[in-house]
Amino acid sequence: MNISMIVLILGWVIMLEGAFMALPVVTGLLYGETGHAVVYLLTGAVSALTGFLMKYRKPTNRTFYAREGFAAVALSWLLMSLIGALPLRITGDIPYYPDALFEVISGFTTTGSSILRDVEALSHANLIWRSFTHWIGGMGVLVFVLAVLPMSGGSTMNLMKAESPGPTVGKLVPKVQRTASILYLIYFVMTVVMIGILLLGHMPLFDAVCTAFGTAGTGGFGVRGDSIAGYSTFLQNVITVFMLLFGVNFTFYYLLLQKKWKDALKMEEVRVYLAIYVLAVAAITLNLVFSKGPGFSTSLQQAAFQVSSIMTTTGFATADFDIWPSFAKTILVGIMFIGACAGSTGGGIKVSRLLLYLRQMKRGLRQQIHPRTVKVIKMEGKGVELNTIRMANVFLISYLLIFAFSVLFVSLDGFSFTTNFTAVAATINNIGPGLEQVGPTANFADFGLFSKIVLMFDMLAGRLEILPMVLLFHPTTWKR
Repeated sequence: MNISMIVLILGWVIMLEGAFMALPVVTGLLYGETGHAVVYLLTGAVSALTGFLMKYRKPTNRTFYAREGFAAVALSWLLMSLIGALPLRITGDIPYYPDALFEVISGFTTTGSSILRDVEALSHANLIWRSFTHWIGGMGVLVFVLAVLPMSGGSTMNLMKAESPGPTVGKLVPKVQRTASILYLIYFVMTVVMIGILLLGHMPLFDAVCTAFGTAGTGGFGVRGDSIAGYSTFLQNVITVFMLLFGVNFTFYYLLLQKKWKDALKMEEVRVYLAIYVLAVAAITLNLVFSKGPGFSTSLQQAAFQVSSIMTTTGFATADFDIWPSFAKTILVGIMFIGACAGSTGGGIKVSRLLLYLRQMKRGLRQQIHPRTVKVIKMEGKGVELNTIRMANVFLISYLLIFAFSVLFVSLDGFSFTTNFTAVAATINNIGPGLEQVGPTANFADFGLFSKIVLMFDMLAGRLEILPMVLLFHPTTWKR
């Protein structure tokens, strides 16, 4: 285990986090929240200085392998969250540190689950930081490190693989740093475009920036108590479209930029992702209409928004879907688990894994009838490597075990099964709201400390695709 290289990476991460706190500092000063601005300034300065000292001594061996990559990613997200929660606690807006930590982990992991009963009571500095954590965590802080910092000399692809969502991570161009730069450039431009369109729809600048951060990172933290319901239908529709766009594999956008239209349109995962979306919207719309809900146009608009929000694991809400018919709620819970595309900012199991599991099942059934048949599983017209299939299966087994034990542990608080089940589903899939006591008009404040720790672990495990958090506690990870 190359400990010195992990320390170097952690140093870069928290130094960058200190720099990121300049945004709430400026926001606090602009809105006359001098005390809060000073808190962020001091916290950021200490974080940056600590990070600088951690990376001051350069390691002689800059090579790191898969286990160093997994350990560095898991520790980076933990350390980043522990530091990021401090301003919320020190300013007094969230006086209980575990609650502040829950909120910040929910932000960085782009979950959007909250313990806040009155979000509008927060200062502008804390609101912008809370939403900005979504944007930082959406593409991944270590992908940002790879994009802007000199990390040559090691197996940097191991960092990207450990942090990026999906069963496989490929390089868009030969150099990893260039790949990371392209991903962040696409991410940044899409965010800026969204802010501009929201401003054209007369959304206040502060709201537009926070909403764009939450949409881009598919996180879902809002600045109003009613989430997105209080905005105009035009703004809700804009957010619907951009949530869907940020749930697409970013390779699709790279191919479009390279004018490789046919290759982009051949991406099977994107086609299936859009097909699931259309079918879910149609089914929920009809269910709402025939259950004597709102009219067709309103039902369609609400269904389109909520399916986009839940499937991309953003978590914004324009309606209390907890009171929708059981059929509609069942569809929403189902797409919680499917999630968005691999290589997007969305969470969940991912559409690509769903396709992989279905093809494994199809091959297994065929081999039961024709044992001598040799059938290669293909994705995008290419054969899938056995290691990719094996790791997808390891992911699913780990995911199911963590999910089952989490529901069991959370049930100690005595809430209903629906509340417990959807609370875990909402956190491990990085969605935000669940049903009943964790529904779109409720929050996670009533859970006890132990349950919140379990749910915080679930958020981190879900965002980091399970394995980094599990391997962090595996003894062989730390053997020299």
